[in-house]
Amino acid sequence: MKGIGFRDPASPIMVGIIDLHNYIFFFLIMIFVFVFVIFLNIIIDFGYRFNNTKNVTQEDLDFRYDLFLANKLTHNTALELVWTIVPTIILIWIAIPSFILLYAMDEVIQPTITFKAIGHQWYWSYEYSYITSKLTKRLNFDSNMVYEDDLNLGELRLLSVDKAFMLPIDTHINVIVTSYDVLHSFALPALGFKVDAVPGRLNRFPLFIKRQGVYYGQCSELCGVSHGFMPIVIKGVTFKNWHNWVQKNLN
Repeated sequence: MKGIGFRDPASPIMVGIIDLHNYIFFFLIMIFVFVFVIFLNIIIDFGYRFNNTKNVTQEDLDFRYDLFLANKLTHNTALELVWTIVPTIILIWIAIPSFILLYAMDEVIQPTITFKAIGHQWYWSYEYSYITSKLTKRLNFDSNMVYEDDLNLGELRLLSVDKAFMLPIDTHINVIVTSYDVLHSFALPALGFKVDAVPGRLNRFPLFIKRQGVYYGQCSELCGVSHGFMPIVIKGVTFKNWHNWVQKNLN
């Protein structure tokens, strides 16, 4: 259903996040069903017992108590071992793929390019340095949200910007995120990307875009009155088109 669930993944990290979610959700459903059946048993048994206490002897109540096995569920060493060991095994099954994904998100691969995103109240600015043997050129610009009155046909409200940053697909990219003033957060759901922008600190995240497209994000840290008006737009293009765009916009 549209609007429910994850965005279509466009990076290996996002694919891993969705797979881990589906894997853990299986255990959640299994535990929910197990607990629900137990509670349903308790409700039915006690409801039956307290609704039929008239003209019922103590022997009948004791028989129902034994039938429900409540007297056998306490001080039962074997049962206590089971409900200790089984959850431990489940947690280990969940922890292993979780740690694998966490290490994959921090894996450092020699990047082809590095670009920097800087959070401001309330917009993003981007920087990229093109280094040659003779000189260093810089690409830097501010990216501001396009307000509703200025939107063109097909542009998204609260998500469109006047200038989007382009990145090449099938390329290892090093993203550096920081802030100029207060805490911000650089988040792109389709790319499995969320990095805090902290003043005076450089946070890094490896990025690899699998396919061409336009990827939208927003600041995910409450940063002031216009927090909801600083969207992020990244365009994934071929390396050739990205290189042409860089050459055209370099200062």
